[in-house]
Amino acid sequence: MRKNDYYNVLGVSQNASPDEIKKAYRQLALKHHPDRNPGDQGAEERFKEAAEAYSVLGEPQKRSLYDQYGHEGLRGETFSGFNSTVFEDFEDILGNFFGFNFSFGDLFGAGTRQRRHQPQRGGDLALEMGITLEEAAAGVDKEISLNREEHCPVCQGTGMKPGSKKGTCLACGGRGQVRHQQGFFTMARTCSHCGGSGEIITTACEECRGAGHIRKKNELRVRIPAGVEDGSRLRISNEGEAGERGAGRGDLYVVIKVKKHDFFDREENHLVCDISISFVQAALGVTVEIPLFEGSEKLRIPPGTQSGEVIRLKGRGLKDLESRRLGDLFVKVQVRTPEDLSKDQKSLLRQLAELRGESLECIDRETVKKQKVRGTESRH
Repeated sequence: MRKNDYYNVLGVSQNASPDEIKKAYRQLALKHHPDRNPGDQGAEERFKEAAEAYSVLGEPQKRSLYDQYGHEGLRGETFSGFNSTVFEDFEDILGNFFGFNFSFGDLFGAGTRQRRHQPQRGGDLALEMGITLEEAAAGVDKEISLNREEHCPVCQGTGMKPGSKKGTCLACGGRGQVRHQQGFFTMARTCSHCGGSGEIITTACEECRGAGHIRKKNELRVRIPAGVEDGSRLRISNEGEAGERGAGRGDLYVVIKVKKHDFFDREENHLVCDISISFVQAALGVTVEIPLFEGSEKLRIPPGTQSGEVIRLKGRGLKDLESRRLGDLFVKVQVRTPEDLSKDQKSLLRQLAELRGESLECIDRETVKKQKVRGTESRH
């Protein structure tokens, strides 16, 4: 019997991407699934045909052979010879949709795989931690308290009374799965009595009542690295909830909240601050002592500095969390204009204006056009 072209079966072009092929197969599989079309032999055949096409086009090596030689290139390749990747795709596409684990061995003659439920690692925990900008700059150790699930100290997480043994689950006969027949599929669900392990606790631990874990308050010391930013998430391995039946812990995630500083603003690993000086100090120059997180630094404001100018101090910022390079400190100068001048001070300013030839009545438009407004470029 002549086989149909696999690309035509799935309704895709020969240039279709793996995702497009998978999507097309999923749509066909759901449309022609026998449980949705009871008694329709045509739908069942189209379902099988789509599955066969996907088993080839969904596997790169087989697809390459098929693209070069057609069906002849697949001689010796049996339809039941799916690799594990394609099997996982089938189960992802169909099993998750219908809520079952499919046994393709019963459907296509492939070897069955028995899945044993493995103990699950513990859940992850998350908490917020507030720190100051000074602490973010230098790094800091913090003590935290958290309530979390701990492995039971009596049974060591097994849930069994010490000295007792597990018995075979009668509900699934020790297989860990309960099988159901639906249409031409043999489907399996994880046994709800044993959780898929195939075994049950015969005598529960008295301390944890068979749970294998207890709730307990813990104190932890957490190292916050220098340069951490607001919103950063630190992962601390194996400090989350205890896993089931002695399995490993989850992780702890610490979300950092950096408090607003009363003098500095932060831009990535740079610091920004404003300083205020009088117009006389701006005109004649002045030295300003800038407070840092550790000590201070004297900054010389050169004569003629304009309001809004920014002076850059290299290496006075924060460490970059990845490169460990220091950022810079940008000091923005704000020039204050006095508002409470005395009569004598006003007289002196008028004299200064006369000496400089500056009008106090009206500045004509030509003068305005010629005036050079200095920008806020860095001097250093």
